[in-house]
Amino acid sequence: MNIAEMENNATEAAGFLKGLASPHRLLILCQLMEGEKNVTELIEATGLAQTSMSQHLSKLKDEHIVTFRRDHRTLYYRINNEAVLSIMAVMYEHFCKQ
Repeated sequence: MNIAEMENNATEAAGFLKGLASPHRLLILCQLMEGEKNVTELIEATGLAQTSMSQHLSKLKDEHIVTFRRDHRTLYYRINNEAVLSIMAVMYEHFCKQ
């Protein structure tokens, strides 16, 4: 790989990590490592306010980190990115597990 490709990859990786670099988003992702959860479950597990949760989930969706499915009026979120799953597996082991 040449230096230009490495620079492009480094820029992409930095942007990717910026999407994860929030204590609130990491709390959400720790919860989602345990499986799909709806918004109410995420709010209860993290203690985040509804408006804050909505903003963070929106950012995670925009960054293609999570996806959701709708069951009537309830949205269920899950991690939808293999790189995030790999990174969060390590993070979960060291920082999320009790």
